[in-house]
Amino acid sequence: MDKVHNVNHKAGKVTVVGLGPGDVAYMTPVVKEAIEAADVVVGYKTYIDLIQPMLENKKVINNGMRREVERCQKAVEIAEEGHQVVLVSSGDPGIYGMAGILLEVKEEMGSNIDVDILPGITAVNAAASVLGAPLMHDFVVISLSDLLTDWEVIKRRIRCGGEGDFIVALYNPKSKGRTTQIEEAREILLQHRGEDTPVGIVRNAKRENQEMTITSLGNMLQHNIDMTTVVIIGNSNTYIKNGKMITPRGYKI
Repeated sequence: MDKVHNVNHKAGKVTVVGLGPGDVAYMTPVVKEAIEAADVVVGYKTYIDLIQPMLENKKVINNGMRREVERCQKAVEIAEEGHQVVLVSSGDPGIYGMAGILLEVKEEMGSNIDVDILPGITAVNAAASVLGAPLMHDFVVISLSDLLTDWEVIKRRIRCGGEGDFIVALYNPKSKGRTTQIEEAREILLQHRGEDTPVGIVRNAKRENQEMTITSLGNMLQHNIDMTTVVIIGNSNTYIKNGKMITPRGYKI
């Protein structure tokens, strides 16, 4: 990566931003302002590409998957040189995003730079809005990726979600090399709710090529599910009406 030279003596800062689900229309104004004000923008190449028109006359540093710690280290180093750095994350940076990693790296490096964290629309919000109103009561979000979390721990969390009658939203449900976890998750939930429980499947929520399917827990595996998909399994009161998935809050209507 290129060395960024300090051009002034002002205090540097890292602002961690959530870009939202992908479409610039769903990016918050305060995030846009932070990107515009930055000297340097750091991020995963795919996310950098999403905001390319906003990056004119800025230093851009990007790299590939599974190099999150390296990106955070670079962001801290550049901020310590006096620059205003934006570290980009998809969705919300504090939900499976870059905020936690940046704070951990900053402490490990012993840095005193300021850090701001700006929220964004995360995938579960985007997917729920496509489906209707499935998250109107208590819900849990669980990633099925066992890259950083032991699969037995994930299964226990799914089981607790089922036992507690939570609406359950699944991130990272299936990939080319990881196909059985979604099947196991479904079997666990079937121990606590019926096969006719409504399930919403949304691919590329609020992005180009968005796809939405409303089905049931019994039939969900018949539909296309991949890493760009959020799966939302309703609770015991969730129902489908006029093509919308609805979880009642309990109001008298």
